[in-house]
Amino acid sequence: MSRIDELIAEYCPDGVERKALGDLGEFVRGNGIQKKDFQDSGVGCIHYGQIYTYYGLFTERTKSFITSELAEKRKKAYTGDLVIATTSENEEDVCKACAWLGKEPIAVSGDAYVFRHHQNPKYMAYCFQSELFQRQKKKFITGTKVLRVNGEAMAKIIIPVPPLPVQEEIVRILDSFSSLEAELEAELEAELEARRKQYAHYRDELLTFDRERVLNVAIQDICVRICSGGTPSSKRRDYYDGDIPWLRTQDVDFNVIDRTSATISDAGLKNSAAQWIPANCVIVAMYGATAAKVAVNSIPLTTNQACCNLQLDESKADVRYVFHWLSNEYEHLKALGEGSQSNINAKKVKAYPIALPSLEEQQRIAGILDRFDKLTNDLSSGLPAEIEARRRQYEYYRDRLLSFDRLAA
Repeated sequence: MSRIDELIAEYCPDGVERKALGDLGEFVRGNGIQKKDFQDSGVGCIHYGQIYTYYGLFTERTKSFITSELAEKRKKAYTGDLVIATTSENEEDVCKACAWLGKEPIAVSGDAYVFRHHQNPKYMAYCFQSELFQRQKKKFITGTKVLRVNGEAMAKIIIPVPPLPVQEEIVRILDSFSSLEAELEAELEAELEARRKQYAHYRDELLTFDRERVLNVAIQDICVRICSGGTPSSKRRDYYDGDIPWLRTQDVDFNVIDRTSATISDAGLKNSAAQWIPANCVIVAMYGATAAKVAVNSIPLTTNQACCNLQLDESKADVRYVFHWLSNEYEHLKALGEGSQSNINAKKVKAYPIALPSLEEQQRIAGILDRFDKLTNDLSSGLPAEIEARRRQYEYYRDRLLSFDRLAA
């Protein structure tokens, strides 16, 4: 930090200016590239979805290519430009930026913008990550299911703009810190993966029974109620952002649901097929990328139609045992799916078999597996918490480096 202070004192003794992005450069919207256009070679291109699924904060190479004929009519990113994803289903990924550091121009798809500027490209990419930027972008996000921010809105976002030598020093520090943080995280991830394999081994052992000595029934035989839910009309903003927790399948990931990423209003509940389910249901995702994954809700909530909600008969089945059983059967249940995303339906969930030892034995098995599950998955303890702590430490230092106390007159 002292070197940065020295540079600030040398280059901007009156403080660091803050400017709107629109005053620093121009936003150019990408156009007309679809996944079906990808080739094994040709002109490099970036599709907006790859920015938050494949790329980091900067890159010199593209994952995908298109023909030179197609690229000729497409918008381009040049060395130093940012390529920004401006559409996503979640708030975090909207406005995720990747600095293009390659030597050749690349084509950019629609739902992405190119930001052309004369600042340090890595510094700009780090700024797009900062808490200051994230806080400002929220007021410009539009949409409910699909979230968007356009170039005109991004142009209004204000960031600190120190002289280039200061930007370069900040980039040097953040690059070094990011490299160290990545190495430490890789070590922790390797240890975590070893624990997960150990957990999977014990789960297989504990949930393997002599089928002739335990009761084998269908899921529907241990439930007092099985239901799905519904989605309020996305055209009615008054149906959303209320006080009613509303679960979507993207929140289902072998976890305990104690909050939801979306909420609906009383009017949204009343005017849709969404319905309340009590706490301690086993919830099975039926559609999309999370199909056949399961969760347990610790709070009463509503769900969309892609969730199959199992309210168990507690005299027959322990909720944690059923959760672990279906988690262990994930690949088999998913294999029953149809279509490109392996969608399943409530009929298949109801008929799915489960081995049912005594209630006491179910609770014993669930208790053992819960302890393994906590160690490997619970962000409040164990290795995942340490990984999360490393990330937060990096974010803290990044935001500290990208904040300046004094402004230029």
